[in-house]
Amino acid sequence: MADLKHPELEDLLREDRAFAPPADFQARANVADPSIYAEAERDPEAFWGRLAGELEWSRGWDRVLDWQPPHAKWFVGGKLNASVNCLDRHVRGARRNKAALVWEGEPGDRRTLTYFDLYRQVSAFANVLKGLGIKKGDRVGMYLPLIPELVISMLACARSLRDRMNDMKASLLITADGGYRRGQIVPLKQVADEAVADVPSIKNVVVIQRGGQGMPVHIKEGRDHWYHRLMQEAPLACDAEPMDAEDMLYILYTSGTTGKPKGIVHTTGGYLVGTYATAKLVFDLRDDDVYWCTADIGWVTGHSYVVYGPLANGATVFMYEGAPDWPQKDRFWALIERYGITILYTAPTAIRAFMRWGTEWPRRHDLSSLRLLGSVGEPINPEAWIWYYHFIGGDRCPVVDTWWQTETGAIMITPLPGVTTLKPGSATRPFPGISAEIRNERGDAIEVGGGLLALTRPWPAMLRGIYGDPRRYVQQYWSKWGSGVYVTGDGAKRDADGYFWLLGRVDDVINVAGHRIGTMEVESALVDHPSVAEAAVVGRAHEIKGQAIAAFVTLKDGVADGTRSTKDIANELKEHVVKKIGAIARPDDILFTPDLPKTRSGKIMRRLLRDIAEGKALGDMTTLADSAAVEKLKANYEEEYG
Repeated sequence: MADLKHPELEDLLREDRAFAPPADFQARANVADPSIYAEAERDPEAFWGRLAGELEWSRGWDRVLDWQPPHAKWFVGGKLNASVNCLDRHVRGARRNKAALVWEGEPGDRRTLTYFDLYRQVSAFANVLKGLGIKKGDRVGMYLPLIPELVISMLACARSLRDRMNDMKASLLITADGGYRRGQIVPLKQVADEAVADVPSIKNVVVIQRGGQGMPVHIKEGRDHWYHRLMQEAPLACDAEPMDAEDMLYILYTSGTTGKPKGIVHTTGGYLVGTYATAKLVFDLRDDDVYWCTADIGWVTGHSYVVYGPLANGATVFMYEGAPDWPQKDRFWALIERYGITILYTAPTAIRAFMRWGTEWPRRHDLSSLRLLGSVGEPINPEAWIWYYHFIGGDRCPVVDTWWQTETGAIMITPLPGVTTLKPGSATRPFPGISAEIRNERGDAIEVGGGLLALTRPWPAMLRGIYGDPRRYVQQYWSKWGSGVYVTGDGAKRDADGYFWLLGRVDDVINVAGHRIGTMEVESALVDHPSVAEAAVVGRAHEIKGQAIAAFVTLKDGVADGTRSTKDIANELKEHVVKKIGAIARPDDILFTPDLPKTRSGKIMRRLLRDIAEGKALGDMTTLADSAAVEKLKANYEEEYG
């Protein structure tokens, strides 16, 4: 990483197209004065304290920040509740009967919940949880499709479960009988039953009816409970528990370079302030907006910008259960037209797919309700940015290209749409109050040029640790340049105007459609299959997803006996990975090989596998035990996938 040159970056940095905020947008923007940056830089704690003061606290804080690098406590002594800030405070005011969630399922079924509706549903389900014996110290798992009950479940837990200790085995699982995907019902309860069989701590399973009366579902007496029946008897009022600002809100697992997932800890006060502030200022939220973030809630983008950030702002949030190309490739554009969506926040992966499908699909629909577009998950190439701006935004909607991570909790680098002149492909500047630098391996700051992205000051929504592994937290994020500098693991460059251009991960994590997947996770899932002896996984470039997963697999003796084709075995392995990890981790390519390239000491040389998957010339092979086997492997891969 001493030299972070990127073959396409010089073209990026020569990008001379610039788009100032439209005058009519700027005239109404939440932030139209660039002095906000100087204000935040002059006194960051006062800046964050002012934004925190816009939320509802049951007890004010004694101190904005206690910073003992690398450990931070924000709003020390303050008490609040995330559910109260997302619901109660709106119900007591003018937003009581405003739409909070507008939802459409893939088959076309529709629901709208006002803030008062959502408040009552969340309160009732909080009472259900208490009635099932859920109490302090218990863990609740959720395995649900993108339906309103997922938001209800999250906010009910935040409302009623104080000081949750997440190192304990889950005692309750919330799932659904099924969910829709491209016209098919995914049997979620069936998958959940298989998983619960190996989790003896699960005492209760709450099942939401989604698939319909005709869907066969096994109900285990005494353990499984239908959600709708429990809710019929539940009181519609539940007092919210005041949480300390540093009480844990949730843990979200994300891949690490070693393949062992990291449980990223986020706490209540700082996280809520960070997501509230960024949702308000980055998306320029107004009371008449209909806001759509297309992310799944199971990822951090969904947590921060489908649930907590928008609802804390009192926004109307649109949710859609299904795929963007079902039943046709204009589904997103039809939804925007039908519901008058004003803000769209999606991933470059989706934008590149839309480009590939062609402009005739969006042209079928009236997209004039849109006033702001957003991008998240990975760097967006300039031409995809321009396509998005022109064909979806009609040359009138600013594009906020955002950079952040599961660990940061909230957006870190982004335009402010009423202030920032945009450059296609650049995330522009750090959000006010955020301090970011480009550094070389030694830790020297680089004013113009490329290197490693570092965050040099604490921020409210920052992770508080890796659950159960404090040593790893320090080593992974804070040890490279001292305990006060956060190492993002991403490469970036900064141009002469001070704009940041993100390059993606510099470690061994594959970025598939904006989701970070550890190579070892996929390898472990493959080897878990009884037919597989050994596996190595790498990422290769993909024009839509950014990166695709390529797996090199050695089967156990006797498996490839001719009774099944290699294609059938490959499909079986792909489905096994989906079952173990999820659909996002499905390998695109599986190549069977009797031997993997290894050094004489037995270490798999993934560098050479990446060369093969990318179609590049093989690098140095002097340490290989058998270089001829690698040449044969390359020829086989080119024959199969070339």
